[in-house]
Amino acid sequence: MTFEPRPEIPRVASLRTVQRFQQHLQSLGLTIPCDPELTVGPASPLAPPLLRSGFRIGNRIAIHPMEGWDGTADGNPSESTIRRWQRFGQSGAKLIWGGEAVAVRHEGRANPNQLLIADHTLKGLAHLRTVLIDAHVQTTSSQEGLLIGLQLTHSGRYCRPNAKLESCILYRHPILDKRLGLAPDYPVLTDGEIEGIIEDFHRAGRLAQELGFDFVDVKHCHGYLGHEFLSAHTREGRYGGSFENRTRFLREVAVGIRSAAPGLQIGVRLSAFDAVPFHPDPERSTPGKLGPGVPEPYQECLPYRWGFGVNPQNPTRADLTEPIRFLRLLEDLDIRLVNLTAGSPYYNPHIQRPALFPPSDGYQPPEDPLAGVARQMEMVRDLKQRFPNLIIVGSAYTYLQDFLPHVAQGALREGWVDSVGLGRVVLSYPEVLWDAIAGRPPKHKLVCRTFSDCTTAPRNGLPSGCYPLDDYYKESEAAEQLKAVKARARKT
Repeated sequence: MTFEPRPEIPRVASLRTVQRFQQHLQSLGLTIPCDPELTVGPASPLAPPLLRSGFRIGNRIAIHPMEGWDGTADGNPSESTIRRWQRFGQSGAKLIWGGEAVAVRHEGRANPNQLLIADHTLKGLAHLRTVLIDAHVQTTSSQEGLLIGLQLTHSGRYCRPNAKLESCILYRHPILDKRLGLAPDYPVLTDGEIEGIIEDFHRAGRLAQELGFDFVDVKHCHGYLGHEFLSAHTREGRYGGSFENRTRFLREVAVGIRSAAPGLQIGVRLSAFDAVPFHPDPERSTPGKLGPGVPEPYQECLPYRWGFGVNPQNPTRADLTEPIRFLRLLEDLDIRLVNLTAGSPYYNPHIQRPALFPPSDGYQPPEDPLAGVARQMEMVRDLKQRFPNLIIVGSAYTYLQDFLPHVAQGALREGWVDSVGLGRVVLSYPEVLWDAIAGRPPKHKLVCRTFSDCTTAPRNGLPSGCYPLDDYYKESEAAEQLKAVKARARKT
């Protein structure tokens, strides 16, 4: 599948009926399962519990980690953070994948308002779990089958603990170093510094267990530190080069967590494929409007050795050879919870979260975003077929909009995935799949249309949230600031 731009991309909402949506998929040559009718009640493919590998998860709905850039300076949750976790519980999902990214040390925070797991934040994190459970019981009438995780992270190349960029990199990247303004002599993390970070993950796992979380997600996605280890082909020493060395971080984190927190389950959210960074096409950019995304020039970087799940001879294409090997390693480590995603929001967002409207630091979609949805869904299907004993959560469903329940039901019915993961749509309409199971009419006015304000806001130092559709954000002071940011962007 290539990244050729389309002159006109219809809005999903304009398709109106399932039949027209299916016809549009056919016109694009895409295969996405989509049931014409929704089955309600216990017979719905979304409703049955998932029983595997000692887990009992009460239904097939999962909530992805959804960070709000709205914690306090010391890493505690704010009122807005608490509200978001209440809405996670309100969704009816029985698998809460990590809540949101929680940094294992201050220096590893992606922004000055990211949550932190430390002695002084334990009370606040415990409260998040409590309010989520309370909201979940109010929606579903039962806590049975509810599995709650906490995503542990170090942001690596994208650390901004004190607002300005303070990258912690594993190797020199020929494209991203320039994009981030890193000098040629910018320091690379030493093996000793990495060992200290691994110890932070061990401590964080112990604290998460003490707080009552059922599992921790050791984050390996979206360009952050765990993900960067997997692409550290050019790094020398114990943590780079060979596949064994590039996965040493995961193995040492897992062993240490199991020693520090016996019985705590471990999951991994993985960017299973990637691509070379993209940027707006300058020839098709106009004042106030970014051009469609095009790959950064990479011919001089071949074979491409700075990605994971990337074809080294054509880094705009995926290669699942190593991701398959990685999932086999997860099986060997008895890590059964796997959440699959792709790419990075920083350098190829159309791959990571398909959207029609770009964030302020993005670009116009180089393809119909449904192609990005299909790409991720097909990857999940292929890996699910190879690893039937893993519990696999899929991503990239939000862009399906009004047809999300139909596709979710079809994907589960056809065995493409074990659990349907919801991300951006939860910010505006957390009950979207719970309503489908119950047979309630969809709330079309709350369906995410991928305006990307939830990304543009934090890129400009504001909290993330659904500013167009959620009154909590729409009527906030931050909404006025966001309008000003977007108005300035239209003039440049």
